[in-house]
Amino acid sequence: MIQGAIIGLGKMGLSHAAIVGAHPQVELAAVCDTSSLVLNAFKKFSQIRTYSDYTKMLDGENLDFVIVATPTRFHYPIVKYALEKGIHTFCEKPFSLRVQEGNELVEIALQKKLVNQVGYHNHFIGTFRELKRLLQAGVLGELTHFSGEAYGPVVTREKGATWRSKPEEGGGCLYDYASHVLNLIQEIVGRPTKLNGLLLKNFYSNGVEDAVYALLTLDGGTSGTLSVNWSDETYRKMSTSITVQGKKGKIICDATELKIYLKEPSLLEKLDKGWTIKYITDLAIPVDFYLRGEEYSAQIDYFIDCIVNKNQSQHNTFEQGLYTDKIIEMFIDHAKNNVTHG
Repeated sequence: MIQGAIIGLGKMGLSHAAIVGAHPQVELAAVCDTSSLVLNAFKKFSQIRTYSDYTKMLDGENLDFVIVATPTRFHYPIVKYALEKGIHTFCEKPFSLRVQEGNELVEIALQKKLVNQVGYHNHFIGTFRELKRLLQAGVLGELTHFSGEAYGPVVTREKGATWRSKPEEGGGCLYDYASHVLNLIQEIVGRPTKLNGLLLKNFYSNGVEDAVYALLTLDGGTSGTLSVNWSDETYRKMSTSITVQGKKGKIICDATELKIYLKEPSLLEKLDKGWTIKYITDLAIPVDFYLRGEEYSAQIDYFIDCIVNKNQSQHNTFEQGLYTDKIIEMFIDHAKNNVTHG
């Protein structure tokens, strides 16, 4: 059994606690949060040790790994402290608010050869994995265009100031929603290297944007669009999709299905000419513990498997998370230098 702990017991932290607590190869040894209400619940209903100071927990426990699920502005000091203690670290997204801090964390993790992972859970959804595999297999031929979209009902009315209205806390549609889509585009289609146009829209929030619209060029030269809006009440929850067009056809992908259109059949992939639909029920990654979606357990299972088998993560590494932060920084710099808010 390996020993794990969680820092930050909000929605994601509690989800991680449930997943880690049910994992057959892990003992959830300790948790840390500043809320006495949450800590008292752990004290009352479990044998898990509780802390309000992460340094005392990381100093006092003999941990193999830690999951950091705090607000983004706390990621850097906590992750750095854990890495310097030689603890494998999983950090929720976005990875960091400052690229120079993210660079430092990447270097420490590499130097100490620690397993490191960022919580971009969409990469553990079977449909998105299949999209990446099909693109790598060349079923669409030369790519001509892509679009990445995400919509949901996070902010749908005027509200008072919360963490979501503070860019320095990682609030805003760009950090909270667009980061997911940018990271998917980055790892499935190609790394964005140029921002050709940007529009940040405010509908209800003060201080941060509610929608992000952008024109991007990827490292391979393919251009495309980003359209993200967290003030869309026509969606019950966040809905993310990627569409990729190529000279041989088109693929439309979301978390539930993959729609493939080919101008000619692909014998290698056994795909017919015209439309083929693949469903998540056939592509989902099997997990022992299901909570909110198999992707949440799958990402933790993978992280733990890398630790147990002494492998370096190939999915959602700190370096990959940092590149997404660099794209976001490119957006922010563009917005400062151009009149793009609406």
